[in-house]
Amino acid sequence: MIFYPQEKIALFIDGSNLYAAARSLGFDIDYKRLLELFAAKGQLIRAFYYTALVEDQEYSPIRPLVDWLDYNGYTMVTKPTKEFTDAAGRRKVKGSMDIELAIDVMEMAEHVDHIVLFSGDGDFRRLVEAVQRKGVRVTVVSTIKSQPPMVADELRRQADSFQELQELGPVIARQNYRVNHEDRTERPAVAPQPSTDDAG
Repeated sequence: MIFYPQEKIALFIDGSNLYAAARSLGFDIDYKRLLELFAAKGQLIRAFYYTALVEDQEYSPIRPLVDWLDYNGYTMVTKPTKEFTDAAGRRKVKGSMDIELAIDVMEMAEHVDHIVLFSGDGDFRRLVEAVQRKGVRVTVVSTIKSQPPMVADELRRQADSFQELQELGPVIARQNYRVNHEDRTERPAVAPQPSTDDAG
């Protein structure tokens, strides 16, 4: 990853996609360390985190993470999942955040020099191309080390640079939590993201 100190940076995190990529590599992400890493590389303007939430659940395993991120420097973008029955009669949950993420990237492109997209979704290739035409550099963070690879080849090729998530592991992986007397903001365990299905 090449960053310049004067660059204005924005992070866009596809929550379920990043969760699946990190899990496939065998680690959980410490979002405080992730924020610190990119804040040190330039002028971090915003860090957006996108996830769908299952409503009407007595306890949502992702809610503590969402609340923690919201209070610790992330801009949360959430929406409720939708349940539907497919043609074969199977119950499915739909919770794609692609449109929300794409709109925010296009809006922020006017205000930043470098966008870091945490997703391997090939649907974002045209989005990356569009912001590049505005003079914005794009780094994609995902993994080709998992089986199968989590990043679409067309997205990786379109980006100005590709950052292998496995290489960031030692810097952003969650350590076993110990109380630090200076920092008592305990970080929640990373909850599983709702699986999303774009069908329907």
